[in-house]
Amino acid sequence: MKNLLLKKEYIFKGNLILVNRKYGINKITEKSQLVPFSNAYSNILFDTNANIKLQELLDKIKSGDGIVPVSAYRSLEEQQQIWDDSLKENGEKFTKQYVAYPNCSEHQTGLAIDLALNQENIDFICPAFPYNGICQEFRENMTEYGFISRYTKAKEEITNISSEEWHFRYVGYPHSKIMKERDLCLEEYIDFLRDFRFGNNYLKFEDYDISYIKMDDDIKEIEINDEDQVTISGNNVDGIIVTRRKNGKK
Repeated sequence: MKNLLLKKEYIFKGNLILVNRKYGINKITEKSQLVPFSNAYSNILFDTNANIKLQELLDKIKSGDGIVPVSAYRSLEEQQQIWDDSLKENGEKFTKQYVAYPNCSEHQTGLAIDLALNQENIDFICPAFPYNGICQEFRENMTEYGFISRYTKAKEEITNISSEEWHFRYVGYPHSKIMKERDLCLEEYIDFLRDFRFGNNYLKFEDYDISYIKMDDDIKEIEINDEDQVTISGNNVDGIIVTRRKNGKK
């Protein structure tokens, strides 16, 4: 057995952080954590681990140049500029539907990416990513690689963002698959996990145990098996989610 120290600051980082109008950015993403999407799109930066899985997914479906990135990481200044420009060009109603408030955008985490079907005249704000062809093949495989469709029509009243067929979020496996199977958006999933308290009750999925720790102290210490592979992520609200892969299985 070994002890793992958890600090309250861990609430604000990790693949499962919830970023929306209610829970804004608490920890600035450092560019050292990011990599270019590819040599051809060196100006589009993405979380290192998320990009590895994204490239594996694109290779899996043999997308070639059929799918292209439109936008991934944005600084606060870039998000503010997009917000201001959209207000001028599209008006307040459209902007509130399709553009996140500055400092409330998943793009500032480096874990979100907008993708488009490769065609002429790609719209930067609302790129086309249709529900057929190579784009639909991407959707059908994405949860195996840790990705979810973040903003769907069915969840608009919860996310407060209109359906965005082009916007994908990396949450990591197995969370992506659980969310798909239970039809949960990220807001719902964060709430759902509160029922699985570390040490008492676990969400069991395949060879994973998932649990939640409320960080009401500055530091907590948990005990884990040496053989188990453990990852942690804050929820950007009040706690930490512990994902344990039993006996280090892959």
